[in-house]
Amino acid sequence: MQTKFIARVAAVALLAAGLSACAQGGYPGYGYQTGIPADAQRAAGGAVAGAVIAKALDEKASTGALIGAAGGALCDDVGVCQ
Repeated sequence: MQTKFIARVAAVALLAAGLSACAQGGYPGYGYQTGIPADAQRAAGGAVAGAVIAKALDEKASTGALIGAAGGALCDDVGVCQ
């Protein structure tokens, strides 16, 4: 029980660290060279991260992907990755 809780907390921390990659730095940002909208890139990255974390926790990868995609697409709207 305690191991599963620690794994879930670690997964949330990993997801938060992944979303922090949205921060603007020296690189011009998402969508610069690919032509793909920034929200779509963040949603794709969030979906992959969510699926991997869910699978690592023996949960449904599809649910994790949906949650990750929503988090990635909406992170700039809530001010997390502006």
